[in-house]
Amino acid sequence: MSVPTDLGKSISLIDLLDLGMKERTGSYVLHAEELTIVETSASPSIRHLLKGLEKLHIDPKDIKNIIVTHIHLDHAGGVGFLLEKCPNAKVIVHPRGKRHLANPTKLIQGARAVYGKMFDALFHPIFRVPEGRLITKEDGDTLKIGENRILTFYDTPGHANHHFSIHDSFSNGIFTGDTIGVIYPQTKINGFEFVLPSTSPNQFDPNAMLASLERIEKLGVEQIYFGHYGMSEKPKDVFNQIRFWLPKFLDTGKNILKEYPGGTYKEKADHIAKKLTQDVTTFLDEKGLTPDHEVYQYIKVDLQVCALGIVDYLAKH
Repeated sequence: MSVPTDLGKSISLIDLLDLGMKERTGSYVLHAEELTIVETSASPSIRHLLKGLEKLHIDPKDIKNIIVTHIHLDHAGGVGFLLEKCPNAKVIVHPRGKRHLANPTKLIQGARAVYGKMFDALFHPIFRVPEGRLITKEDGDTLKIGENRILTFYDTPGHANHHFSIHDSFSNGIFTGDTIGVIYPQTKINGFEFVLPSTSPNQFDPNAMLASLERIEKLGVEQIYFGHYGMSEKPKDVFNQIRFWLPKFLDTGKNILKEYPGGTYKEKADHIAKKLTQDVTTFLDEKGLTPDHEVYQYIKVDLQVCALGIVDYLAKH
């Protein structure tokens, strides 16, 4: 268990050791009059979240708000479990995600279909959230959590239709979940921050993703708080990298589908992931990162999921 990271602006980051990997998925604690948590990850991560709160000398009973940017299980799968430890908290979710937290049956079925025998180790248990403890926030809605701290919720599809991003007035930062990608803190060498889009199935939409990026860009934020993993204080670099990689992801997908028109869904995704990994390796090699760098443990997992989303999107369009 690592010590929570003080990010400044009364925000702490707790490493949730998702998939047993350090700096994979994080939970943010906003130290305000109304103690607020953003993201929970899956249920196996909740013990790490609770230990992080203990190290911050926070009693879970004092938490007032638990916010999930979207309902994918690596962000919200553990929220029902955590809620049992936080009797005074409400869960804030996108309107399109509310019914799935109240009744997670479809979430569980969908995840079991994808992960099979690995499901229990990755996500079990998943508990429903009582409807009386669920709050939805529409586009532009706000939540005051302190005298000088207002959270504003923005509908930001692209990664998922049930996704919002949350602007924090105190830090002038924004919690973006997966909408504008994943940042890899392992690459922070000489100030270099590497970011890739997150194009997982089955609601990935590149046009919506770019529109959400532009909306966030216009807010003039100074920090971006990613679901995976940590903070960037270089928003312009983040926006530029997503704009650079997203077309490459799509072009690679289109080329692979032409090259392997008769392949299965998974075979096509495997070919896309292999080609994207080659492109990323070439790019990072120019930055001085060798192919045996630890970051590839993370990138290869992500690109396999991204490739599935690309195949799914192109099949629909």
